[in-house]
Amino acid sequence: MSDNSNPNSYVLTVSCPDRRGIVSTVTKYLFDSGCNIIDSAQYGDRDNGRFFLRISFASETGTSGDAIRDGFAPIARQFDMTAAIHDSAVKTRTLILVSKLGHCLVDLLYRHRIGALPIEIPVIVSNHRDFADVAAAHGIPFRFLPVTNDNRKAQENTLAEIIAEERIDLVVLARYMQILSPAIADAMPGKIINIHHSFLPSFKGARPYHQAHDRGVKLIGATAHYVTSALDEGPIIEQAVERATHAMSGDDMAALGRDIENKVLSRAVQWHAEHRILVNGKRTVVFF
Repeated sequence: MSDNSNPNSYVLTVSCPDRRGIVSTVTKYLFDSGCNIIDSAQYGDRDNGRFFLRISFASETGTSGDAIRDGFAPIARQFDMTAAIHDSAVKTRTLILVSKLGHCLVDLLYRHRIGALPIEIPVIVSNHRDFADVAAAHGIPFRFLPVTNDNRKAQENTLAEIIAEERIDLVVLARYMQILSPAIADAMPGKIINIHHSFLPSFKGARPYHQAHDRGVKLIGATAHYVTSALDEGPIIEQAVERATHAMSGDDMAALGRDIENKVLSRAVQWHAEHRILVNGKRTVVFF
């Protein structure tokens, strides 16, 4: 986990065409700027010639993040980098969307409460009222945005306004059972995370775990991915599976599935908030 206790702690993320001299140039700049590297990870993708780098570092001279960013800008231009320097003390402002299944919401709220996730949750939005009391118990504002075919566009406009007003960095679909429009997805590339069971496209619609039970499925899994305009086809962040047995009922399999979804989604949110994920085309690079 990133060091949030040091006010002068930062995370640098880099994606660029691979070439010699990137690491030496970056590390020399940090050294010359009075920074000490805490940990570093890198990956060169031979398939597409892209290079990815994540460095956690601390300023030992008190140099501000803005000054470090300004000084790094010429290096980013030199290597044609998509680069960012994140302040580790600043938590990711996260909006959670939920419908009528609350296990992922409750799990995220608990992890947030105990400090396991470096995020802020300024608002929870739902198309149902079911979890208004859960939001209230955690002292988080709850916005009810019911969605119908007639008001879908208007409600998405309201959602976009909430995202802007609350300065949201990350949107999490915690079993939100509405499809976001391409306009929302395209406006926040790599900043919307969805979770779903692993049975797609085999078992769509209602009660997928019971459909899987009827077919004798032996492995249950879940996938967390970034949302794009292509439904459920965004870059995958994390997956997990558990074995199901012949003795399990459909309800047993659904309960196991809820546990896997909680685990996979919380990992994806944590890694995103710690700036460990870099999008690599249709895939992701995740630095542990």
